[in-house]
Amino acid sequence: MRVTARRLAAVAALVGALAGGPVHAAAPSAPPASAPAACPPPAVMPTQESMRAGMRDATDHGPLWKATKDGRSVYLYGTMHVARAAWMYPGPTIQRAVLASDVIAVELDLTDPGIQARLQKALVRTPGTPALPEALHKRLLASAAAACVAPDQLATMRPELQAITLELMQGRAFGLYAEYGVDTVLAGLGHGLKKSVRSLETPESQAALLVSDDPAETARAVGDVLDELERGRGPAMLKRLASDWDRGDVDDLAAYASWCGCLDTPEQREDFDKLVRDRNPLMVDRIVQWHGQGQSLFVAVGTLHMVGAIGLPTLLKARGFEVERVSTAEAR
Repeated sequence: MRVTARRLAAVAALVGALAGGPVHAAAPSAPPASAPAACPPPAVMPTQESMRAGMRDATDHGPLWKATKDGRSVYLYGTMHVARAAWMYPGPTIQRAVLASDVIAVELDLTDPGIQARLQKALVRTPGTPALPEALHKRLLASAAAACVAPDQLATMRPELQAITLELMQGRAFGLYAEYGVDTVLAGLGHGLKKSVRSLETPESQAALLVSDDPAETARAVGDVLDELERGRGPAMLKRLASDWDRGDVDDLAAYASWCGCLDTPEQREDFDKLVRDRNPLMVDRIVQWHGQGQSLFVAVGTLHMVGAIGLPTLLKARGFEVERVSTAEAR
């Protein structure tokens, strides 16, 4: 399975967990001694004071929907797994939706130590992990140096995750960090409010999308990412995706396939189906199940899971929910 730019939006949360954990646990790390002079700054762990200020001053970002059935609501919030520091904090409209819900549902609750342990077990390098051919390994090291990443920062990850991490880190040039992922902060907020916080998926199911025990497949996956790194396609895609999310531009997000430059071949489209399209009905099944148990939900998952004919709002409407877009313009 190929691992290229189209995967970035789907896997940044996993990389954030392996590359230092959620933002409240992340510590700044120095660039390697051989790094370029203009390295982006590392993610900075917020203080309690800055977190309180962030929550107090937060404005709304990203698209929100409300689905209603049998008098109970399901809020659907499209998130960014790589984000700017200010985007971590939910704005007033999002906070109200969280407060109005019994259950906070995310793809994976990365604030749960058990979930983190299972994710690391599924994705960290082990003695049986396929090794890269020497030439490919040298290319990976060169890309790491260019991205201001020391080799020991990647050493515990499987090769596919090492390569994806490097591509994600290109977002730091315009302030996007996996450590500032929106989903993890929302999960932490849910726990702080004594809400039920649940994972829609399992670490094992997500890891299965990203890594392989086949050496040839691992080499192909890493080679694909390095090709994209060397062509510089990833940053432009990330920047546009982040801008669309910030503005809540669901039309351009739904047209992702037409501008990402990443769904041009049958193989690429098959991978996108596995990463997005095929996961959505399973998420909807879980949402409908929990809603049917008499609970209201706040569901926060990557924005590409929300838009278009395959998005969660459309799928819930097909299951008998009344769905409306929630305006956040008055809070901006």
